[in-house]
Amino acid sequence: MAASRRNPTPVATRTASPAAGGEKPEYRVEALAKGLRLLSLFDEQRPTWRVSDLAVASGLPMPTVYRVVMTLTAEGYLDHLPNGDYRPGVRTLTLGGAALRSLDLVALATPRLQRLGETTGETVNLAVLTGDRVLYLIRLRNSDLVTANIQVGSTLPAVHTSIGKLMLAWLDEAELVERITDASFPGQHGPNAKVSLDELRQELVQIRDQGWALQDEELAHGLRSVAAPITGAGGRVIAGVNLAVQARDWSTQRIVRELKPVLLATCAEISQLAAGL
Repeated sequence: MAASRRNPTPVATRTASPAAGGEKPEYRVEALAKGLRLLSLFDEQRPTWRVSDLAVASGLPMPTVYRVVMTLTAEGYLDHLPNGDYRPGVRTLTLGGAALRSLDLVALATPRLQRLGETTGETVNLAVLTGDRVLYLIRLRNSDLVTANIQVGSTLPAVHTSIGKLMLAWLDEAELVERITDASFPGQHGPNAKVSLDELRQELVQIRDQGWALQDEELAHGLRSVAAPITGAGGRVIAGVNLAVQARDWSTQRIVRELKPVLLATCAEISQLAAGL
């Protein structure tokens, strides 16, 4: 297949800039912002803090700091030491490690996914599962693909995407039920979307058996995609890659015949490199 000329979306960390005039951004959650502000005070120079010192350093009222610290401790993001100090907990360290692994994965996957995009001339995405949604870490977009404004950092419902279904297929039953609820199935979707976990279960079994997933106008009308897994240490599925195409140009049979093999080969190559992450 001939490659089309394309200007891939740069893979970069997107940071939100403050709103003009110092206005607070829409949907800001103040309690969460305060918790993040307190967590950001912990560093190599000051790895432990007392509640009173956190209040002074953050400029927040003592009762507010106390409630936030108690919440962070209960959720495992802070540990309460015998001397009364607090330090980052295991869950904070886990988040940091996951972020570093994601950055490493993006770095090693990007050139190989660029090659995949150039070979096929189609849109390439890499995403991970977060809750009941997929989070896009790489998006190399074919200018012919007409979709919603999806970019690096965007999330979509896992149940209606090829990468999402792929990653859900490797969850055990308890985690699947915990992640996927009725609210995981949005009202807006494509004509072939499944609308409940019961409807989706049989397909998830098939996806796990065959090792790849297809999305056939489930996310949106006129959009199809095929996804394959990236595995890390121990064969654990850590991310998914898909090729997204226009339904008018690609039948499901043609996708499986022409795109699936090169996608699986690329993901296998990335998986070999990701085994050390």
